[in-house]
Parts: sequence; structure tokens; C-alpha cells
Amino acid sequence: MKQEMEKRKGGRIEESDEEKWVHDASVDYKGRIPLRASTGVWKASLFVLAIEFSERIAHFGISSNLIMYLTEVMHEDLKTATNNANLWKGATTLLPMIGGFLGDAYTGRFRMVVFSSLVYFKGLSLLTMSQFIPNLKPCNNDICHQPRKVHEVVFFLALYCIALGTGGFKPCLESFGGDQFDGDNLEERKKKMSFFNWWTFTFSIALLLATTVVVYVQDFVSWGVAYLILAMFMALTIIAFYVGIPFYRYRMRPNANPFIPILQVLIASIRKRNLSCPSNPALLCEVPMSENSQGRLLNHTSRLRFLDKAAIVEEKYIEKKAGPWRLATVTRVEETKLILNVVPIWLTSLMIGVCIAQGSTLFVKQAAAMNLKISDNFKIPPASMASLSAFSTIISVPIYDRIIVPILRKVRGNERGISILGRIGIGLIFLVILMVVAALVENMRLRMPGHETMSVMWLIPQYLILGIGNSFYLIALQEYFYDEVPDSMRSVGMALYLSVIGIGFFLSSFLIIIVDHVTGKNGKGWIAKDVNSSRLDKFYWMLAVISALNLCLFLFLAKRFTYKTARRKATEIDCSNCDGVDTVA
Repeated sequence: MKQEMEKRKGGRIEESDEEKWVHDASVDYKGRIPLRASTGVWKASLFVLAIEFSERIAHFGISSNLIMYLTEVMHEDLKTATNNANLWKGATTLLPMIGGFLGDAYTGRFRMVVFSSLVYFKGLSLLTMSQFIPNLKPCNNDICHQPRKVHEVVFFLALYCIALGTGGFKPCLESFGGDQFDGDNLEERKKKMSFFNWWTFTFSIALLLATTVVVYVQDFVSWGVAYLILAMFMALTIIAFYVGIPFYRYRMRPNANPFIPILQVLIASIRKRNLSCPSNPALLCEVPMSENSQGRLLNHTSRLRFLDKAAIVEEKYIEKKAGPWRLATVTRVEETKLILNVVPIWLTSLMIGVCIAQGSTLFVKQAAAMNLKISDNFKIPPASMASLSAFSTIISVPIYDRIIVPILRKVRGNERGISILGRIGIGLIFLVILMVVAALVENMRLRMPGHETMSVMWLIPQYLILGIGNSFYLIALQEYFYDEVPDSMRSVGMALYLSVIGIGFFLSSFLIIIVDHVTGKNGKGWIAKDVNSSRLDKFYWMLAVISALNLCLFLFLAKRFTYKTARRKATEIDCSNCDGVDTVA
């Protein structure tokens, strides 16, 4: 790295000057070692947050009122509309698994963001065309009992084109934003923690505007005008993202499938399953951190000791080199452990997605069945109630970031204040409370004579609780899946975070089908044709019980979890026969 610095500066540098440069294997747009003062951090992140804001306002503008479009324009029944909405939302959060993998393994995060944003814009354009071009519009006139088949095809094609764009855009953009902060620098590491807080703050602002301004335009002006505004705004922020190119820090172009090293560790440990792990981890193989190596070395941990066998140097390979399918470094082994340890936390996080799914589906139909009038002249669009959850997130994130965290840092004497898993656990507690409150309110509504006479204001507590919970579990999940996966798989990590929400939507649809099958035999199912003939309160109580059991399991796992730790220089022995298995960021 020093040679690169000398080449960039055109002369010899002093040791005291090294802090001016970024040491995390990133480069600037010309492929040089980045200067800390002129690249990355907030000057670059603002461009990232701008295009994220645009994408989120488009996403929430479509998703928050999608169930109303499907029932009011497409004339689908509640069960079909809910399942279609959940399937699309699930796709937007599962496709990032593919996009994140491609970004990490082949294209690089920046290139994937650029390509996916154009696909996303194409979907928005197609959605807008379906409302304005006469032959693609839902109907010929204002009275419409059944939309044209061509409109249905174009509409869903546009929706899934947007989902495809989201697949590459979301995981790579967020990990690209995290890449703007040097994890080996204390001050930048603290700013990275704040970045994830403000990331959630940004999409909460987008949610607030989408569920108020955009939804109002959809309900009282035109669906087409709303989609046109979203498409134009997306186009402007794509241009702005290009303007930030000189300020970004870029990870070196990937040169391998990040899953191959994990498979190599598994194969190597199986091959050496009969060997005994040394009591001293220093005897395991590791490549020293040289000035030119990419990535970071990870400290050895005592978890999943069986995998340590992959780093044992066999006597017959002391004189000759062992291939990567026979011998792995400690860092490679620890990266494999990271992936395996993420799985249980990921599984217990799925209930977050299930509960969030109710906020944009059943909560909306619940609101639509209540008294929406604030005054004689103003009526709240049902989907606009989601703005309350955005509002509570907007308020709680700055309080947490600027007040609670600094206090806890001083009290507890560490840089975090609250651990990542501790923050997720607090969010899971809010989920249990959310479903209990939702069940109580719905039960009260059903008991009232003339269900529609109950004011929609009774839904305020559950939306506020949902927003406060978001400020805990969503932000912590982003940090967790960015920090606790190998450096070379951070886009995949962000995709895992998004899949928590996506699979949650699919699980919500699956639960609805199961509940309908079990309870609908006598014609009085929990999820009936409309809200008033349903028993959503019982469905919410079921989710509350499942969430409580899930919380207990999560706390059990979190108590035994070991966080990733890295170092700048190796402490293990220099193993020259480890060629070909050095870490790659």
C-alpha cells in the first residue's frame, strides 16, 4: 500500500501521513488509493441517500396503496388482493438475493446499482404508460366493473420489472453506502453506525410522503399522475447519483464467487475430519497481512471447532503446497463460521417480516372499514395511516442516534451503547406489543354496533408502535447483516436483511391460506371475503403468541452469539503453503 501511496503522491511519504489515506482495500474512481479527506463518508453518502429516498418513495407509493388498487380498480376480493400484494412485496425483497450475489461476485456494487436503477425506471415508465395510453388503460370510461386483460398484463409486468430492478438496486446500494466508511478507523466506524440510522430515517421520510402526498394524489387526483411524478423523480436522482462518482470509494472489482471459499472450507474440514484440532490456534494456517493484500484478517473463535480442521497443516504438505480445497486460512474458516452463525438469527428474524406485512395489507383494509372522516370536508385515505408509523420512526431515530446512544456510550464505556442483537431484541418486544394492541382494537371494533362508526383514530397506537419498532429492528438488522458477514459478501448480507422482510410477506400469505383453510370450513373464517365478516382479532392474537415464542428463541441465541473481530496484522504462523487462499474483499 505504501508503494501505491508513493505513486499517487509522486514521492516518499512519512508514517505520520498514512492516516490521510484509506486502508480498507477501496479505491477512488481512478483506481487509486483514496484520500480520506476528499472521498467517502458523508460527502459521498448524501448522493447514496438521495437515490435511496427516490427509490423508497416510489416503492412505498406503489406498495402502500397496492391493495386498494387491486380491490378497487382490479376488483379482486380481499384474499386474492392480499396474496397478490404480499407476493409482489415478497419478490421485491427476495430478488435482492440474486442481485446481491451478482454484485459481490461479478459486476461490483456500483455497476449493479447503475444497471438496476435503469431497470427500475423502465418499470415505473411502463406503469405510467398503463394509465395514460388509451389501449392500455384499465377501462374506456369512468364506470369499470372489470379491467381489460391487456391492462392487467402490462400492470403486473411493470410491477415485476420494478421488483427486478429492486433486486439489484437495494442490496448493492446499501452496502455501497456502507463502503464509504472505513471500518478500521474509529471515527468513521462511529459515522457508519449513524449512517444506518439515517438510512432508515431517509426511507421513513419517503414512507411519510408516499403515504400522504402520493396516496392523496392516487385517491383524489389520478393514479397516472402519481406514477408520472414518481418516474420523473427517479430519473432526476439517477442523474444526481452519477454526479457523485468522483466522491465515492469503490471496492476493487470482484474476481471470484464469494461462496466458493466457503465450500472449500467445508470440503477441507470434511477431508480432515479424523484430525484433532490443536489446542493452540496459533498453529493453524494464516497468511500474514501484507501491504498489498486485500481485505482484513479475522480473529480465531472457539465456535464450530470442527471447521478449524480445514486450517490444520498436514505433515505431507509441509514441503509442498496444498490447494484451497485441502487447506484454508483461519480467516477463510472464520468467514465460513460467520455465514453459518447468521442462519439462526436470520430464521428468528422472519417474524419481523410477517408482522410488518400486516401494516400494509390487513391494517389498511381495517382502516378502510372504519370512519375515516376528520371533519365534514376531509377524509383520510386508508393507506395514509401508514404515515403515522413513518412519523414515529422519524422522531425516534434522531432521539436514539443523538441522545440515547451518546448517553449509553458514556455509561457503558463502549462505542455502540446497545449491542446490535440487543437492539433487535428490543424491536421484537415491540412486535409482540404491536400485535396485542392490534387484536384489542379490532375486537373492540367488531363489538361496536355498526362497525364503520368507529373512528380510524383508534388505529393510531398500533401504527406508532410499528414505527418505533422499525427504529430498532430494521436498523439493527441492516448493521448486523452488513458487519457480521465476510467483507466480500456485504451485498449478499444486505440481501439477507431484505429477505427477512420478503419471506415474511410470503409467510404472511401462507398463514392466511392455512388459517382460511382451517377456520373457513363453517363459513365463518378468520380471513373472510371482507373485513367486517372476518375475525382479524383472532389472527392478530395468533401472531402475538408466535412473536412471543420467537422472541424467547432469539434471546437464547443472542446470549450465545460471538461477534466478528478483525485485525490489521496476522498473529498466526506464516504458512507459505497457503497460496491461493488469501482473503479477498
